[in-house]
Amino acid sequence: MTTFYDVPADLLNPALADKLSDMDGISRPEWAAYVKTGIHRERPPSQSNWWELRCAAILRKVAREGPIGVNSLAQAYGGKKDNGAHPHTPAMGSRHIIRTALQQMTEAGLIEMKSSKTVQSVSGDQKLYPGRVLTPAGHKVLDEVAHSIRGQAEAAYPGLAKY
Repeated sequence: MTTFYDVPADLLNPALADKLSDMDGISRPEWAAYVKTGIHRERPPSQSNWWELRCAAILRKVAREGPIGVNSLAQAYGGKKDNGAHPHTPAMGSRHIIRTALQQMTEAGLIEMKSSKTVQSVSGDQKLYPGRVLTPAGHKVLDEVAHSIRGQAEAAYPGLAKY
C-alpha cells in the first residue's frame, strides 16, 4: 500500500485539499477572504481554495513531524519581512490561521493533542501537551489520497516506480 511518504508534496497537497473540502467540519471561515497569511505578506491569498490547501499542508506536516505545536508551524509558514532600507528579518506566519485549521481538523477527528505527563501546581493537576499528532483516521485519509494519486506521481517522477 502506498503511504503519504511515497508521494511528493506538490501532488499530494492539492488532492488532499479536494478530499478535505468534502469533509464535514473543515470549512473556510468568513474572515478568511480578507486576512493575510502573515505579517511578511502584503495581500491576502489570491487562490480560491487557499484554506483547504493550507489545511492539507498542515495535516501533512503534523503527520511527518508530529508532535508539533502552533509556533513551530507558524515558523514553517513564515517568510522574510521587508524592513525597507534595513535588512530583511524572519517573520512568522499567522498563528490564528494555523490554530483555527488545527481546531477544525481536531473536530473532524484527523489530529489530536498528545499528552505527555501531569504536573502538580498550586491550582491543581495540569496536563502538559508537547503538540499535536495524527490520529489513525487522519493517517487513513492521507494514505488513501496518496494511493489514489500514485499513478500520477509515477508519471511525473519516473524514478518513483522503483519504490
